[in-house]
Amino acid sequence: MGRKSLKEDQQKKIVEAFYKVAKHEGIENISFGRIAKELDMHQSLVIHYFSNKEELLLGLIDFIIAGYQNIYLAEEGHEDAMAKLKDVLNNIFSRRWNSYVEDSIFYNCYALIFRNDVILSRFRELHQLLRKWLESLIQACIDENLLDCESAEEAADIIFVISDGAYYYLGMINDDKLYHKHLERYKREAFKVLGM
Repeated sequence: MGRKSLKEDQQKKIVEAFYKVAKHEGIENISFGRIAKELDMHQSLVIHYFSNKEELLLGLIDFIIAGYQNIYLAEEGHEDAMAKLKDVLNNIFSRRWNSYVEDSIFYNCYALIFRNDVILSRFRELHQLLRKWLESLIQACIDENLLDCESAEEAADIIFVISDGAYYYLGMINDDKLYHKHLERYKREAFKVLGM
């Protein structure tokens, strides 16, 4: 059991170093040697824990998934379903979303879905997980008669389509005032989906 824990700890450190270096250099420019240098360890140790770059990328995608889970942690401080839902929607349509995972890394990894079925599967799982979490919050509000919404599943899907499109477009806007204006508009549309 201790060995597995050591392995997981080392893999986590390596993935975090990969993420840190990729923020500055891009995923495509990262080598095991560069990650080892960041950690001040021998390259063979990095290869011991990740035998190839695909394994390392899958570790990074798991790291991204864990980062996105933070969006839903904010809801735990609330007692009622509607407060939880509003908190999560405000997180989804805020700059906090961007702070959990660097956009450049997310989109670098996302581009790999077109060439790698395993990475495609992981991204699909990520998006399904995020939608299920939101769906369960919406369904809790429906069950308590706090929302008049026909389908929690459909509403969650539409809200995520709005947010995915929003962040794709907002990534090209450098003006903070304009960015915030568009983000608020998209958030209003997401609330409208729920009749709020």
